[in-house]
Amino acid sequence: MLTEAHGVPIGLVVAEANRPDMKLVEPTLESIVVERPAVTAQQPQGVCLDKGYDYTEVRDTLTEFGFTAHIRARGEEAQALKRQAGFKARRWVVERTNSWLHQFRRLRVRYDLRDDIHQGFCNLAEILITFRFLVL
Repeated sequence: MLTEAHGVPIGLVVAEANRPDMKLVEPTLESIVVERPAVTAQQPQGVCLDKGYDYTEVRDTLTEFGFTAHIRARGEEAQALKRQAGFKARRWVVERTNSWLHQFRRLRVRYDLRDDIHQGFCNLAEILITFRFLVL
């Protein structure tokens, strides 16, 4: 699971493919290495997630970390697509960054058996993505 700010990766957790994403929310938020600014009423910090995270535990975890949850309820996004022409989900930035990670052949298919080696290559990819984002 990946966390990011404006398309720049800021946290990552490596887990098995059969593990539900909702179980990775807390470890992913704990993996954020950038110090966050203080949360105020004027500047709340939100997290956009899809319907796979529509659980009370996820909302409680986000509240505990000081985030405002923007989680689509199951079926809500389909209704919005029908009502609004040109509707675009807010999580497209995360999907785009996942696509950038998959441009690294070593990460597209996981051949590494050890988590620490795979984590290292994921971190290297994050560094390269951030460098490209900031320089280009």
